[in-house]
Amino acid sequence: MKPASPFAPGPLALAGLIVLAALTRLLPHPPNFSPVEAIALFGGAYFASRAWAVVVPLVGMFVSDLVLGVVNGGTYFEYFTHASFWLVYACIALSTLLGFNLRGRVTGARVLGYSLAGSVLFFLVTNFGTWAGGTMYPHTAQGLMAAYVAGIPFFQWTVLGTLFYSAVLFGGFALLRRNVPALRAQTV
Repeated sequence: MKPASPFAPGPLALAGLIVLAALTRLLPHPPNFSPVEAIALFGGAYFASRAWAVVVPLVGMFVSDLVLGVVNGGTYFEYFTHASFWLVYACIALSTLLGFNLRGRVTGARVLGYSLAGSVLFFLVTNFGTWAGGTMYPHTAQGLMAAYVAGIPFFQWTVLGTLFYSAVLFGGFALLRRNVPALRAQTV
């Protein structure tokens, strides 16, 4: 089956939900309580086109990063020059690949499991990057462990944010699909 045009109602609805979720990063929230992993899993689960599944969450995050840069000024724009920027975007792409495993098999338990896996992936990759690419921690096994221990308070918010946004995106889309026949295909 040929994937729908990106301008068909299904892909437009998915893209709209993803960009809207990404823009919630502009609202006050605890550190790391964000839709980052949820939008990636959601895109991977529902876009018929694998390319769109990867690109749309990345673009949604980039749009929200640009808006955050405008709102927060120069200090936020410096983020675009750091390795952590690329690691976050790599995690989004990797979590989208995880989301491919949800295609046609979306259940609450599976979304929960993949949300936890995406959160762990994000924690491991970004804290490793902080250790490897910075001077905050010595480049030893003890330094790496210190980086992971320092990330634990943020990890709880990553998990809670991913679970919250996964529930909103997957649950909201399930409700939408019940009422909009064009969205009833397993992938759109």
